[in-house]
Amino acid sequence: DFEASFIRLIDKVTNGSRIEINQTGTTLYYQPGLLYGGSLEHDCSPSRGIGYYLESLLCLAPFMKHPLKIVLRGVTNDQVDPSVDVLKATALPLLKKFGIDGENLEIKINRRGMPPKGGGEILFACPVRKILQPVQFTDPGKIKRIRGTAFSVRVSPQMANRMVESARGILNKFLPDIYISTDHMKGVSSGKSPGFGMCLTAETVNGTILSAELASNPQGQGAAVLPEELGQNCAKLLLEEIYRGGCVDSTNQSLALLLMTLGQRDVSKVLLGPLSPYTIEFLRHLRSFFQIMFKIETKTPEEEHVGGEKVLMTCVGIGFSNLSKTIR
Repeated sequence: DFEASFIRLIDKVTNGSRIEINQTGTTLYYQPGLLYGGSLEHDCSPSRGIGYYLESLLCLAPFMKHPLKIVLRGVTNDQVDPSVDVLKATALPLLKKFGIDGENLEIKINRRGMPPKGGGEILFACPVRKILQPVQFTDPGKIKRIRGTAFSVRVSPQMANRMVESARGILNKFLPDIYISTDHMKGVSSGKSPGFGMCLTAETVNGTILSAELASNPQGQGAAVLPEELGQNCAKLLLEEIYRGGCVDSTNQSLALLLMTLGQRDVSKVLLGPLSPYTIEFLRHLRSFFQIMFKIETKTPEEEHVGGEKVLMTCVGIGFSNLSKTIR
């Protein structure tokens, strides 16, 4: 269901793609077309979060022919995929490091939607670039501030305040500069199912952004979660992400590696925390598609004096340039 919806989305943003699926739905023949872009709308399947679709669009959007401006509808925050809040806080600054920026780069949450029924709506806009800059991003720096959003839809607005209190109870022991806003959406903009959750980001002096998030169980599934527990657990998850460290958090490792691969024929370096299983599989795909191998050096905690084991990823870009970008 959600995979079929994803294929329809890819069909919308491209021009001339050929897609054939056999009757049992077990094999897919896909012949890619040109990345076209433009202004689009898409209804995502509520069985997966909008983040599932948005992650792929973030990889493709800079290389479209026309700047992409797309409205996605569905589940904005769930327990499986990265939420829209996290991608807004972490993936957009990452794109800017590679030279993809401007006032056209934005993710805007118009409505929130929680599982199982969804009803959220977001706007994603991204400019096109001809070439990407190589990056040298090896020093994450020290954490200077923590920001966050506690959201609640179709439940008491007090839930958000309770989450904020309990999260601050843990984080204030380490850092004074903490600001967590509450976001209580009402009426039409609150989607179709009740729920609450939290997204926290830690920013360092060098502009590295690490994130963590949690959402309540979907209506009618699993035990009820106390907002205090959720706030505490989210704070602990953020501390764990900080311990893992690196210059890119674990949700965006693969995006960073893809943009490094597609950069100019120059050396790019990024320091990452321990690689997630998804990233390891993604590296294999990069090797089979672009014949590119990363140089991987492990840094032990003693060398770095902080957190878990780090990995320094180095590669030379393939010199990809966006030929379909319209010249005005």
